[in-house]
Amino acid sequence: MIMRPGQQLLLPANPVFIWFSLLSALMFNMLMNMGLFGRAAWVPDLLAVVLVFWSVHQPLRIGVGVAFTFGLVMDVQQGALLGQHALAYTALGFLAISMHRRLLWFSVPNQAIQVLPLFVAAHLLEMLVRLVAGGSFPGLSYLLAPVIEAALWPIVSVLLLAPQRRAPNPDDNRPL
Repeated sequence: MIMRPGQQLLLPANPVFIWFSLLSALMFNMLMNMGLFGRAAWVPDLLAVVLVFWSVHQPLRIGVGVAFTFGLVMDVQQGALLGQHALAYTALGFLAISMHRRLLWFSVPNQAIQVLPLFVAAHLLEMLVRLVAGGSFPGLSYLLAPVIEAALWPIVSVLLLAPQRRAPNPDDNRPL
């Protein structure tokens, strides 16, 4: 891949760290759903943000199947219509993988703008499934969640890329 000038060369991502971050996001989502906020419509889906991040940065390791599995887990945890989150996460993973090459050319704040339509599409798909199944409209505050998720993108990018930015041992024979 041709790199932009000034862009740092990253070390390979550790698969253990990838799965740890996904499971941590899942646990944090579960805590937010049970904790202070309950099931407020405006609460961001951190698992969706981390899934999109790893689908963009590691599309061969984290794909549509992983997104579907985590979606089923979220459906069971929330007691939602089985497949509601699974469908939304699968679509989110597919869209993230399909645009991952283009997205990596942008700066991190511009990436946040680029992933906003993905989060909006996933939330609208989730809401559509809920409405078709006879659920009630969650209100306009539901549209705030994708905006918060896109605003979290730079923070998640810095946190999840931090282990890859470790400086390798410098050597006179290896200029990289």
